[in-house]
Amino acid sequence: MFKTVLFPIDQSRETREAAEVVVNIVQKYGSSLVLLSVVEESAADAPSSDPMASEEAVAQLLESAKTLFSQQGIRAETIEKQGKPAFTICDVADEIGADLIIMGCRGLGLTDEGSTDSVTTRVINLSPCPVLIVP
Repeated sequence: MFKTVLFPIDQSRETREAAEVVVNIVQKYGSSLVLLSVVEESAADAPSSDPMASEEAVAQLLESAKTLFSQQGIRAETIEKQGKPAFTICDVADEIGADLIIMGCRGLGLTDEGSTDSVTTRVINLSPCPVLIVP
């Protein structure tokens, strides 16, 4: 049913909590797992305090996640991209033929103020495949 699962990751608590759901689904369906981390584009002259803006930090995050899933007997492919997270997630899902995207949710899109800025909301609206949100 879910041959390829895309799991976009960052350093949030919500991503760590969603990992358990990813393990269960990938093991149950014998899915291929693709881990994606997006290095956000920022203004060239503006230094970023966001750790996800560093390619080294993202590479280390992907390797740690790959090791975590490996300990569960799951082989994962990793992809690192640069761009706007929601659009990049959907583009990668389309490129790899993902059958499911699993994401953690910070709950920011549940308010009127956050709904236009939420990566999760944008992915839901743009995704080429079903999206499972783990609260």
